[in-house]
Amino acid sequence: MKGNSSFVGLGNSSFASLTPAPATADEAEPWVRGELIRSLMRAARGSYLLAAALMPAMIGLSWGHVPRWQLFLWLGIGIGATACRVWGERRYARDYADKDSVSQQEFVDRYRFLWGTSAFAWGLSILIFFERTPLVNQFMSWLIVAGVATFPLNGLALYPPLLRRYVNVLFITMMSAVAFRVVELNFQRPHFHYGFLMLPVLHWWLLLRAGRRIHETARNSFELLFHNHILINSLTQQRQAAVSAVAMKNRFLASAAHDMRQPVLALSLYADWLRNEPELVQEIAPKIVRATHAVNALFDSLFDLARIDSGQVRLHIERVDVGQLLHDLELQYRPVAEAKGLRFRVHVSRGTVLTDPIRVRRMLGNLLANAIKYTAEGGILLASRQTRDGLRVEVWDTGIGIAREHLRDVFLEFYKVADHAGTSDGFGLGLAIVARLSHALGHPVSVRSRLGRGSVFRVALNDADESQAQTRISGAVG
Repeated sequence: MKGNSSFVGLGNSSFASLTPAPATADEAEPWVRGELIRSLMRAARGSYLLAAALMPAMIGLSWGHVPRWQLFLWLGIGIGATACRVWGERRYARDYADKDSVSQQEFVDRYRFLWGTSAFAWGLSILIFFERTPLVNQFMSWLIVAGVATFPLNGLALYPPLLRRYVNVLFITMMSAVAFRVVELNFQRPHFHYGFLMLPVLHWWLLLRAGRRIHETARNSFELLFHNHILINSLTQQRQAAVSAVAMKNRFLASAAHDMRQPVLALSLYADWLRNEPELVQEIAPKIVRATHAVNALFDSLFDLARIDSGQVRLHIERVDVGQLLHDLELQYRPVAEAKGLRFRVHVSRGTVLTDPIRVRRMLGNLLANAIKYTAEGGILLASRQTRDGLRVEVWDTGIGIAREHLRDVFLEFYKVADHAGTSDGFGLGLAIVARLSHALGHPVSVRSRLGRGSVFRVALNDADESQAQTRISGAVG
């Protein structure tokens, strides 16, 4: 039979708790690191352009005191470093900006030399003004270098290895340039005391210390943001779960009240009839019994769902002869089908399976009851067959079929296809119980159907593990 198909996904996600587990530090770390790097890249935009804009000022302060070729050489190095930074930013925007934290980390690790080029260029600037220009010009030049060292601090502090690389390259180059100039002057006393050279070292230490503080503050903020997102998502899911629970409760009450109204009303009418005409007891008694059975069947189904959802069902896994199981089901359901004028055929492939015989009988019995109920003419086929994946039991019918858009919903509690012949007197619980037991036993259920032509439900009878099955059914609570 060709038709639409649907697979009932009966893993943990179907019945597990809707409340997510709290985020751990390991889960938060990659996200926080990625966001810190993204913030670093946003903060870095334009910072190198400001530094490049200060290069003409440095040239101007040294103009006339230093050979022009040296000034232009340093300017060329600075422009080259700026060009590298521009290239790096464009590469990041094109290939990394929208990627995950691993890609963010990969970018800064691969291209961290770009920040080193800027630091190296500005460290070399010491050679063009230290002890070569008037004291006022040197002082102004030192201020520019200090500003270039400090300005990117807020951004670079977001990724400490990058901050250390930038600061270390800058100040090592600076101090090497100072030492070179002192040696070039034959250690003659400069225009200021040597103690002044401790100021760049102090600045170096202060930048690293301030960077650690900024990084800790930023990291704490992002960690708080991460956990706030987790909390918001958790609250949203809990709210949705509560709304769904209320909707399910309302649907439960409405459906249960609707389904009980007819047999209870029939009981009332039969009782009045019997009271007024006691001589009709032989005719009325069977009708009272049928109405009572209908109410009992509804309560039995409701109690089954309640026990499964509360984890109170105790499974007993044992070796089951599938051929004997199908024979027992035939004895139970053949008379029901034939009483309705339907053919009932059985095809058995011998085999055994580890499962709970009572629960799997209930699953297959519900499928057979549905097949008989929604089939007006034709017949029912109950078959087992060996497949590449193991033993499989199938229930075929030539009934009304199920439309494609309803295939998954038929496994929900109290779901009835609107304007679907034969559904008005049902409870909509049989397939819901099948779905619950399928999840617990690990016997996946699939369905193929064609509207107006019939349906086939397939149950894969994989060997069940009792402890795992009990864990799954207990995990459905909540």
